Amino acid sequence: MDKTYQPEQIESRWYQRWENDQRFAPSGQGEPYAIMIPPPNVTGSLHMGHAFQDTIMDTLTRWRRMQGRNTLWQVGTDHAGIATQMLVERKVAAEEGKSRHDLGRDAFIDKVWEWKNESGGQITRQLRRMGASVDWSRERFTMDDGFYKAVQEVFVRLYDEGLIYRGKRLVNWDPTLNTAISDLEVENRDQQGQFWHFRYPLADGVKTDAGLDYLVVATTRPETLLGDSAVAVNPEDERYASLVGKYVELPLVGRRIPIVADEHADMEKGSGCVKITPAHDFNDYEVGKRAGLPLINVFTKHAHILEAAEAFDLQGRPLADVDTQLPSAYAGMDRFAARKAVVADMEAAGLLEKTETVNNTLPYGDRSGDVIEPLLTDQWFVAVETLAKPAIEAVENGDIQFVPKNYENMYFSWMRDLQDWCISRQLWWGHRIPAWYDAEGNVYVARTAEEARTKYTLAADLELSQDEDVLDTWFSSGLWTFGTLGWPEQTPELATFHPTSVLVTGFDIIFFWVARMIMLTLKFTGQVPFKQVYVHGLVRDGQGQKMSKSKGNVLDPIDLIDGIDLEALVEKRTGNMMQPQKAKAIEKATRGEFPDGVEAHGTDALRYTFLSQATTGRDIKFDMGRLDGYRNFCNKLWNASRYVLMNAEGEDCGVDNGQVELSLADRWIASRLQQTEVLVTKAMEEFRFDHASQALYDFVWNEYCDWYLELSKPVLWDENASAEAKRGTRRTLVRVLEAILRLAHPMMPYISEEIWQRVAPLAGTFSAEGDSIMNQPWPVADESKIDESATRDIEWLKGVIIAVRNIRAEMNIAPGKPLDVMLTKGEAADQQRLEANRLFLAKLAKLSSINWLDNPAEAPLSATQLVGEMEVLVPMADLIDKDAELARLTKEIDKQDKLIQGIERKLSNEGFVAKAPAVVVEKERGKLAEFQAARRLLVEQHEKISAL
Repeated sequence: MDKTYQPEQIESRWYQRWENDQRFAPSGQGEPYAIMIPPPNVTGSLHMGHAFQDTIMDTLTRWRRMQGRNTLWQVGTDHAGIATQMLVERKVAAEEGKSRHDLGRDAFIDKVWEWKNESGGQITRQLRRMGASVDWSRERFTMDDGFYKAVQEVFVRLYDEGLIYRGKRLVNWDPTLNTAISDLEVENRDQQGQFWHFRYPLADGVKTDAGLDYLVVATTRPETLLGDSAVAVNPEDERYASLVGKYVELPLVGRRIPIVADEHADMEKGSGCVKITPAHDFNDYEVGKRAGLPLINVFTKHAHILEAAEAFDLQGRPLADVDTQLPSAYAGMDRFAARKAVVADMEAAGLLEKTETVNNTLPYGDRSGDVIEPLLTDQWFVAVETLAKPAIEAVENGDIQFVPKNYENMYFSWMRDLQDWCISRQLWWGHRIPAWYDAEGNVYVARTAEEARTKYTLAADLELSQDEDVLDTWFSSGLWTFGTLGWPEQTPELATFHPTSVLVTGFDIIFFWVARMIMLTLKFTGQVPFKQVYVHGLVRDGQGQKMSKSKGNVLDPIDLIDGIDLEALVEKRTGNMMQPQKAKAIEKATRGEFPDGVEAHGTDALRYTFLSQATTGRDIKFDMGRLDGYRNFCNKLWNASRYVLMNAEGEDCGVDNGQVELSLADRWIASRLQQTEVLVTKAMEEFRFDHASQALYDFVWNEYCDWYLELSKPVLWDENASAEAKRGTRRTLVRVLEAILRLAHPMMPYISEEIWQRVAPLAGTFSAEGDSIMNQPWPVADESKIDESATRDIEWLKGVIIAVRNIRAEMNIAPGKPLDVMLTKGEAADQQRLEANRLFLAKLAKLSSINWLDNPAEAPLSATQLVGEMEVLVPMADLIDKDAELARLTKEIDKQDKLIQGIERKLSNEGFVAKAPAVVVEKERGKLAEFQAARRLLVEQHEKISAL
């Protein structure tokens, strides 16, 4: 093996070999185990959330594969309607100076497919870098032919059952993209806004109880005043009880609108009166439904003011008896220009009571960056009530289990308060809705125009045109578990792998994806889509902040694997910023507030870091310190393996089960291995990847490397040790290491495979040339090898060695200086352990002698440590120059005092604390704590030596 661990040299080599050997395909043997990858956007690149999630899925898949399960990790990507269309539109504009409208729909779709085939595989390439053992031979795309067939089938069947319908409803509308978008694509941003209080004159000479001839309403969106249908007051509000059923005259428009009673009006907020605009506000829409109000739309699809309003009833039918006139001065105005004009006109008319500054949230489209407008449009909807009932029952009766279980409550709260699902989008890229129209607007839903003619008995020459809209990508991805397996055909894969075993997903899409998959899968297969849902948290930066490009705190997992220098890091983090932001970020970098680049860590270290943080909490603060620590863990495992190979290769390792003699250390490490196997397996079964990774880490680092390898040296290097003893230790060395590698493989696939190839032949577990650790059995504990007495004896041995090492450190005695040690005040068992372990103690604690002292009173002046009731004594005579050591310690204490005083002065400076970044202040406080702790230790040493 190479002297140093170099992950970049082994990772690509092993992944290519695994893939070429088709190691990721189902074996066809054993109980089926299937995971469906949440399909990432084809436009995307691997971000920290993907890398975290994919690590968990790969760990589960590799683990179950080693357990002999018939594993399928299904891979695929989502066509990402809005994101992909925007990307290709920009590409066409930049390269050809054309819009999609210049090209036409068919030519533009050709351009999208061309881009997808050439450039759409970035995320799949990155999945390979993460070691994802997905079955690439079955890779799917949500727009491939087979999936398109499944989507059409589901749409047509739901429509025929009355569960899909077309209607005019309020939706999230993006005025830039000119399409409806889902709630998940809406980003609510906190902002400071204005709250305008307007007077609405009462009609017909009516006055309030206070004698006023107007009501005051407040709004953050004055432009929507043009579409008001009513003013609402709370039914319990005595101030306005006499006005319910009366009218106000809508300012600037002149339309008479009623005063209605509704609990939506908050008596404690403002005047207690609320303007109601059902066509432009989701809460107002619900009030409009309860009060039977008309829906008055005043916006175009570009969010400009119409020349005349559009009025509809709650079923979306045009109303002829509603006054739809609008002031001509606003016609064609952008909504924000109209806002200014309305406020100015209200003020000029004496109807602006006051203006407040308030903190509120504003919805933005996450793709366009435009403010989202609730807009009344014709859309396709799924009626979800009948689909939701069995989906709720599947979780209630345990057919589907959420892990952690508390996420069931989030699922139930959504599912028991569902609104019909808007599934249409006004895009060109996506699954085009299989609906056909004649010249009169009659709709015919069928898979093809020819099928529509047959199904609806239409004339052969009747001209039909297909619906221009496409389906929401969440609709097609809702079919993911069974559509990828060949449904609606009854394929062998569908029969074998459905229902799938577990879904790994973030809590933020439990409703948008998880719940919809459950509803649609139960409806069309009669099965649940998966038996368990493991819900993980979202990856945030080290301060708990959401990672975003605008904040410059985004980490690229590939950079963490390969490394990136400071200059490249700054460019990546600031590349999309405006120039003033970029300049500030670069200034921060030069002050050291960005790390000095990121060194290469390798895939295994990154994966282990993710797993160590996969707790049951909601958020994961990604810790660069842990990443460094697990890179060190890989180095530790590598170096330990080199030690084992140097002592085992070419030697008799007892593979033929020849006669062996097992030392206390051999029996102890074999016992601890069995207990570790139990811990790791139990943690994996419970989805506690943090516990699994910690149990393995503790065993490898603290027991196998730090103790057992050291305890093996006195046997292997002792010329007087028997051949049976040496054979026993070598066999234990290689067999325990080989088991460690199998335990580690699901979490750290590359380093485990690389080392296993060298260790397995020595351990007698290498079955054939070209074999892989991936297909080896998962370690199963053998309880007969658990030896509690060996553990007690080793803990005693470790206690004595640590005691001697502590004395060396406290007394500043060189690590290599041989010491005379005495043990006293112990029990008979302690004396027996001393006699049995003299060789280990002498070698590992660097002792010239170690003896039992029957009478503690005869002990010379000594430094002392306790191991239980037993005292470990190191006589101090001739070991140290007391005066010189006290002088040295006094000098060190003075040095620490100066360091502490310097930081205390800095932290007591109010200007520094107020102006310096919080991270810098916190760093200084950390330094102060370190210096104070070091000083306390020095003082303790000074007191001990003074007492000698």
